[in-house]
Amino acid sequence: MTFSRFKNLPPYPFPRMRSLLAGITPEDTSAALNMSLGEPQHQVPSFVTDILHDQRASYNKYPPVQGTEAWQQAVSGWLIRRNGLSAGMVGSENLVPLNGSREGLFSIGLVAIGRQKNGQIPLVLSPNPFYQPYAGAAQSAGAETLYFSGDAALDGMPDYASLPEDVLRRTALAFICNPSNPEGGLASRDYLAQMVGLARKYDFTLVGDECYSEIYDDKPPVGLLDVCAELVRRGLGNSDNPFQNVVVFNSLSKRSNLAGLRSGFMAGDPDIVRETLRMRTYGGAPLPLPVQAASAAAWNDEAHVEANRALYRRKFDLAERYLGGKFDFTRPAGGFCLWLKVGDGEKACRELWRAAGIKCLPGVYLARPDADGHNVGMPYIRLVLVHDEKLLEPALEKIAITL
Repeated sequence: MTFSRFKNLPPYPFPRMRSLLAGITPEDTSAALNMSLGEPQHQVPSFVTDILHDQRASYNKYPPVQGTEAWQQAVSGWLIRRNGLSAGMVGSENLVPLNGSREGLFSIGLVAIGRQKNGQIPLVLSPNPFYQPYAGAAQSAGAETLYFSGDAALDGMPDYASLPEDVLRRTALAFICNPSNPEGGLASRDYLAQMVGLARKYDFTLVGDECYSEIYDDKPPVGLLDVCAELVRRGLGNSDNPFQNVVVFNSLSKRSNLAGLRSGFMAGDPDIVRETLRMRTYGGAPLPLPVQAASAAAWNDEAHVEANRALYRRKFDLAERYLGGKFDFTRPAGGFCLWLKVGDGEKACRELWRAAGIKCLPGVYLARPDADGHNVGMPYIRLVLVHDEKLLEPALEKIAITL
C-alpha cells in the first residue's frame, strides 16, 4: 500500500528535538528542566475537578455535537464580554465545541478548502514560524501552503495584503496567530481589520488562532470578533452576518491550565459553523457531558485566569532579570514563550542539554525555508515559561551563563 497524502508535511518539532539530543548526557542536572513543551504547569482550578466528579454519571450518554445549552451560553457569554460585543451577537449558530483548538485548526481545512479555487489548486497562507496543524489543514484538503514571515512594521504579523492578486485569488484559507507563537507579538486593530477586508474581497476563510489570548503582559490582545463587530458599527460589514468569512479558535489549555481536558471551541461565521457541524456529525468527537459542564464553569470564571496571568507576569520579570540585554531578548507582549536569537539554534539547544539538562526547541524546527532556502528560525531557540518560579529561576540563570 502507498500512503502519500501527508508525506510532504513538515517534520514535527519534538521528534526532531529528541533526535538532536540523542546520545548527549547532561553534565550538570542541578537546573534541569524541559522548557520545550508549552504544557502549563500551574494549578488546575479545583472547581473543574469537582464538577468532573459530580457529573461522572453522564459519561454513559452521547453528548450533542453542537454542545449543551449551558456550554453554549458560557462560551457565547465569554466571547461577548471579552470582545465587547452586543448582547445576542454570538449564539449557538456561531459555535462549535472542540477537543482542544488543535483538532479544529487541523480539520478546518476539510471544511473551508474546495478541490479548486478559481480553477487552480487552493492555497493556504500561514505565518512563519507557525503552529504545525496549519500545515496539516492544507495537506489534508489537497491545498498548497505559502509560509509568510512576519513584518517588523506589523509587530511581526504576516503582511498578506502585500501578496500579488493572483496569489490572493487562489487563497482558500489564511491563518493569523494572535498573540503570535513563538514571538509573542500582538496584532493591531488596523491590521486585523485589513485582514478581514482581504478575506471578504478574495472570498477566503480567515482563521484567528487566539489560544494564547488570555496570557498577556500589559494589554489584552485585540480579538478578531471584536474587529468584525466594529466594522459593522462603522458601516463596513454585514449586519446580518458580522463575522462573515471569519472564525476564531480558543481553548482552556493555556487560559485555565487545562491542556489535558481537551476542551476548546471555534466561533464565527454561521455558514462555516454549519458546515463544520455537518462534518463533525459524521467524523467528529463531541466533548463528553462532564467535560462540557466543567468547561462551562471555566469560561464563566475570570478569577482563576487573572491569578494565572499574574503568575506569568512574575515569570516575565524573572526572564528579563537574567536574559534582558542578551540574545535580542524581548519581553513577550502575549503568550509564554521566549524567542531568543543565539546564532545557531540547534547548536545552542545541544549545548543547553549537554551543560545543564535543559531542553528547548531550535527555531528552525518551527519554521519553513523560503524560496532561497533561508529559514527565518535558524538563529533562534524557543523556551517556554510554564514551570513555577522555584524551578524556573535556576534554569534561566543557567541559560544565561551557558549561552
